Amino acid sequence: MVEKTKLRPFNKALPWILLLPLVILVLMFYILPIVITMPLSFTSMGLSFKWLFVGLENFRNIPRDPIIPQIIGNTFIYVFFTLIVFNFGMAVLLSLLTTSISDRWGGFFRTLWMLPRITPSVVYGLLWLWIFDPSKNGLLNIILSVLGMPSQDMFHHNPMLLIVFANGFVGASMGMMVFSAAIKAIPIEYYRAAMVDGAGWFTMVRKITLPLIRWHLLFITAYETLSLFTSYQYILIITNGGPVNRTNVWALYTYQTAFSDFKFGYGAALSLVLVVVGVIAGLLYIHNIHVESTSGNALEI
Repeated sequence: MVEKTKLRPFNKALPWILLLPLVILVLMFYILPIVITMPLSFTSMGLSFKWLFVGLENFRNIPRDPIIPQIIGNTFIYVFFTLIVFNFGMAVLLSLLTTSISDRWGGFFRTLWMLPRITPSVVYGLLWLWIFDPSKNGLLNIILSVLGMPSQDMFHHNPMLLIVFANGFVGASMGMMVFSAAIKAIPIEYYRAAMVDGAGWFTMVRKITLPLIRWHLLFITAYETLSLFTSYQYILIITNGGPVNRTNVWALYTYQTAFSDFKFGYGAALSLVLVVVGVIAGLLYIHNIHVESTSGNALEI
């Protein structure tokens, strides 16, 4: 009894001890950068690295920046279509198809789709540069020439489509894995009962699968939305925001402003706007996720 009493304070502190490394990492790589960015956004810091405070001047310059309307439009087009078509839509489709076949073949196709995610970013970007190379040596143009069709120059005619494809094929893999795991966790008795009632595959997907994984659907939507708003590495590698800023998005423009133009103060202001947008979107998603997680899972077949 005495030993249990002595161990009680340790048992209460154990969860906090285990969480301490994670808390330190979050503070160092998430909270601290925001804390530094906030005062930096009120300065005109450049290559001199002098903290010359200019008040709200950087934030006043954002709506005056002639490229900002184009950047906002590009950002929402990129986020919307990448999310709807690939990170959500393709992920749901792949998870439904790969869980409807044998585990061996389903696991094979899921592993195959994970290859872009484990490929180094530079290699993956170079692969897309080769696929859509406007010369006759590009993979797309090789295929078109075999089919007797004219060559295409995606980099100048449809650069945003190229960016959506490149980011989407990577982003779909995470949703696919989460949705597949959620589908496999659904008790098989639901499907057997539905088949006894004469339900087909589409009916079971609509009435059983999607309702029971709706929390996962909302989570991936929230996560991928916030991730896309802050992602730019593949755009940087493939087009660097070109041609003529047609694929430049807010996160990439912030990076270019700070580390190419060396306008650290203005770049911090741009990044702070992105943080505020992300926080607002995150709170809205968290509220919806909480509502979905506390609601019932009644099925109507």
